[in-house]
Amino acid sequence: MNPGGAVGPSDTSPASPAAAAKKKNSKKPKYSRFSQQELPACKPILSHGWVITAFVSIGVIFIPIGLASLFASEQVVEIKHRYDKDCIPSTYSNDALAYIQSNTTNKTCIRSLTVPKKMKSPIYVYYQLDNFYQNHRRYYKSRSDNQLRSTAYEFDTEDCDPESNTAGGPIVPCGLIAWSLFNDTYGLSLQNKVLEISKKDIAWKSDQQHKFGSDVYPKNFQSSGLIGGAKLNDSIPLSEQVDLIVWMRTAALPTFRKLYGKIEVDLEAKQSISVAAWGSILLDVEHNSCWAVKLVLLQYTSPFTTITHALPFHAEDAVA
Repeated sequence: MNPGGAVGPSDTSPASPAAAAKKKNSKKPKYSRFSQQELPACKPILSHGWVITAFVSIGVIFIPIGLASLFASEQVVEIKHRYDKDCIPSTYSNDALAYIQSNTTNKTCIRSLTVPKKMKSPIYVYYQLDNFYQNHRRYYKSRSDNQLRSTAYEFDTEDCDPESNTAGGPIVPCGLIAWSLFNDTYGLSLQNKVLEISKKDIAWKSDQQHKFGSDVYPKNFQSSGLIGGAKLNDSIPLSEQVDLIVWMRTAALPTFRKLYGKIEVDLEAKQSISVAAWGSILLDVEHNSCWAVKLVLLQYTSPFTTITHALPFHAEDAVA
């Protein structure tokens, strides 16, 4: 008993330490109307009238846009022709390797294409490769973006094997992508007049300005024993090597097309164009067959369409 009604220590003691620690370490979130989803919200009731009105409104807006897009896509004209297989003479049809290795055979291939519909300038010239895997990890990683941008990273070739260095120094640009640069060239003529293929604006401006340096020049490129593809002009900086820039933007799928140039001349229907192709054949030596298919394409797009391949006019059989 506590005489005089004095208050004992047990009556005024704070909460136990265990309870205080438990409250401090609690993971219960701080209460708020936002976290408890108690904020005012609009919950519309979708009646039949609202649903019908919404769908009709969307249709009124997007059906004309779809029809206009379909009409514009119908204006696209495309001529496509595979030339790698057709350019092998019949005498070498069963031995393509001998045709490639022969120094006496003429490797120039001339094909005649017929224009199916009128094509207004500019007419885009593409090359297409099938069964060429630019998305292979080792191939895709074999490059040096730092070296492409600045001369300060000329020796940054650690990711470029096996095309990284030569006895004369580092390869610029290094790597398998640059080494395998597409080396076919095309010449077009109409009624015995040569059609100039313009290279202006075929590469992305952002690539030219930010990814390829204006002070970086090719060095020791394609100078080793094994030549992979096209050579580069040592006096032209990489920022102006538009064919290289287009090729270095690797494709995600094994079938792809890349822009080769533009024709600034209108082509009328039924006209015949002569296409001369110079290049090599991508050959599977073990099976003596072409392992990559090569095609040349001419395409016209209307001013209201981008360069699309979804709904083009295909003229694969327009070969004389």
